Amino acid sequence: MLIFKILQGEEWAALRAAGQIAGAPIDIADGYVHFSTAEQVAETAAKHFANAENLFLLGVESAPLEDDLKWEPSRGGALFPHLYRELRLSDVTWAQPLPLADGVHQFPAGLGI
Repeated sequence: MLIFKILQGEEWAALRAAGQIAGAPIDIADGYVHFSTAEQVAETAAKHFANAENLFLLGVESAPLEDDLKWEPSRGGALFPHLYRELRLSDVTWAQPLPLADGVHQFPAGLGI
């Protein structure tokens, strides 16, 4: 199953440069890397990244994360994937810019988002 992480441009650059990061400031504060499912990621973008530009959407296969990935209740009791270790560049299946048009983030076609 593909899960998604939204990063600021500088966070994506840091991941590419270092090969791993502890996540965004919210991830570091909470002690895990926040991910969303295809059904959750648009709301995540609207809630936590409203009007933000220079974002990247990362697609990550959940199966290889094994025991480091926990599904825990969050917004409205829905289960969200949380990674309890650093995010590694090798975890990322693909990354694409997440442009903003008329105040709405434009997700890549074909993801079911």
